[in-house]
Amino acid sequence: MAKTKLLFITHEMSPFLELTKISEITRQLPQAMQDKGFEIRILMPRFGNINERRNRLHEVIRLSGMNIIIDDNDNPLIIKVASIPSARMQVYFLDNEEYFQRKQVFRDNSNKFFEDNDERTIFFCKGALETVKKLGWSPDVVHCHGWMTALVPVYLKTTYKDDPTFKNAKVVYSVYNNCFTEKFDSDFSRKAIMNGMSAKHTDMFKDGDCDSLHIGAIAYSDAVVYGGPEISEEVVSFVKNSEKPVLEYENTLDYENYYGLYEEIANEDLVSLA
Repeated sequence: MAKTKLLFITHEMSPFLELTKISEITRQLPQAMQDKGFEIRILMPRFGNINERRNRLHEVIRLSGMNIIIDDNDNPLIIKVASIPSARMQVYFLDNEEYFQRKQVFRDNSNKFFEDNDERTIFFCKGALETVKKLGWSPDVVHCHGWMTALVPVYLKTTYKDDPTFKNAKVVYSVYNNCFTEKFDSDFSRKAIMNGMSAKHTDMFKDGDCDSLHIGAIAYSDAVVYGGPEISEEVVSFVKNSEKPVLEYENTLDYENYYGLYEEIANEDLVSLA
């Protein structure tokens, strides 16, 4: 029987970038699933404060060279890779000079939220899916961690729904409570539209705040994980009304529960673990 293929998309992962609890989860969970027999791939941005020499990142020439279009502008996508020897796992890093080669992650030295965080999010989500296509690797489950991955579910269910790489993929979205209080650029929902989409597909994202990103992602996901104990009431209410399978926060401490969720949705037998 073929291994279940599991794709993780995240903005942080230990030991490369450790901002919040997400980095610990995205380091331990993939290894736990690999130990269960899953085939794993991990994608994250190559933020400028990730030390390439210490972490032994190197460019993957065969994957680099694509352009990601945002608001009619071509943005070169460079792909780098690093290994975690102790885990026998490879992590792919998406890089771009304009969006990621600065020493801060989401805020400048004055703690000001970067004005282009909306475009950086679009670039990362589009680039992640194009990278997986170029890998020629078809995931059974795509697990998105946090707000910077929020557009991946809608892209998978619209633009990529008939793509051979993704047409059978199920989507899990993890909601975390470490977010931002600002709003994205007012044009975010328009700029996020891809081929095969219309304004209605990104309408949920138009407010550009953190809850809107979470709700938009959840609307197009097959299952939801509460990655923290304090999720906003608006998001929780939306999840309840959606009747999607949910892995409650207290159950995330045991990785066996993730395994059960992945297996259930990969087999299209959606059962709530709440």
